[in-house]
Amino acid sequence: MSVDDVEFRRRIRSDVPHSARVWNAWLGGKDNYPVDRELADAVSAAYPQMVDIARASRAFQARAIRHLASLGIRQFLDVGTGLPVANSTHEVAQSIVPDARIVYVDNDPIVLAHAHALLTSAPEGRTAYVDADLSETDTVVDEAAKTLDLSEPVAVLLLSTLGHLVPADGIRVVQQYMARMPSGSYLVLCDTVKTPQTLAAQEAYDSGENPPYLVREPEEITDCAAGLEIIEPGFLSIALWRPEEDDPVLVDQWGLVARKP
Repeated sequence: MSVDDVEFRRRIRSDVPHSARVWNAWLGGKDNYPVDRELADAVSAAYPQMVDIARASRAFQARAIRHLASLGIRQFLDVGTGLPVANSTHEVAQSIVPDARIVYVDNDPIVLAHAHALLTSAPEGRTAYVDADLSETDTVVDEAAKTLDLSEPVAVLLLSTLGHLVPADGIRVVQQYMARMPSGSYLVLCDTVKTPQTLAAQEAYDSGENPPYLVREPEEITDCAAGLEIIEPGFLSIALWRPEEDDPVLVDQWGLVARKP
């Protein structure tokens, strides 16, 4: 076993929950450990809507990507990718724009181990993976620029991710990403808003060794889009963002899509 293999195995801790694996458990995936499922169940017990939020977030992501692809966006930077599931960013984008380029970003070694599933690009397009923390904005963008053409618009996706940072840092990080993007780029952003119920979920999530996940005041999400043009239908529950069903289930996760002038 090489030194790199030893380090990789050390980074994968099966005794401590990890957000990507917990999220995978809420989505009904199998890429998680008992400790992740235990935490997922504890949060769901405190806040039964959690599974609905996870599913609604994936659905919002797909709708936003399809909409932006229909507007001609061919480049996507997916920060905080999580574990591969059906309808990943490249699958949705390249189903509409086969030559789309996608860069995934995550710092979870389990996600890295499964990155090959995120790199099955259509022949006309390209995908790549950056192993970095979402707060390492310059590193992420510099690495992404090896695949993306930063003279052309890019859609930056930050979905159910900012809670890993305190609100002020979250706003700063999003603005740093968008500062590196050219005019005509888009931000796709969503996160859980603060209610008594979501605060109970936050407390349940923060019950172990895992880092906390902080829910947001609505303005702590919209402030991330300062200087951008929020497109219709605006900032609202993600279930209501261009829904594809007549009676969507409302969730306490709100989001927006915004354009850089």
